[in-house]
Amino acid sequence: AFTPTPSRFPVNRIYCVGRNYREHALEMGGDPDREPPFFFTKPPNAIVDTANHENKPGTCIVPYPPMTSSLHHEGELVVAIQSGGLRIPTEKANDVIFGFAIGCDLTRRDL
Repeated sequence: AFTPTPSRFPVNRIYCVGRNYREHALEMGGDPDREPPFFFTKPPNAIVDTANHENKPGTCIVPYPPMTSSLHHEGELVVAIQSGGLRIPTEKANDVIFGFAIGCDLTRRDL
């Protein structure tokens, strides 16, 4: 799990977008022309913190989860939002962004 510190961004909620590009929708058996992207959440403890893993920064072993034979990974763009808002105009959108990162999403596709 990720532990926020004064120098690290606290993660309270994780919002995700599924079927957000055509090839992925087709790969998952969907019809991107009929099914729009969808939104879902993941719990904050879904994050694997590699920064301080056993005093070896940048290293971490994620065990293969039980009850699946189809674990897939995807590179993700992570946008850290620093403040709330509603109907934020496009020209003000950057005002609520803390920063960007990369992520690796692991999904059990056969459950």
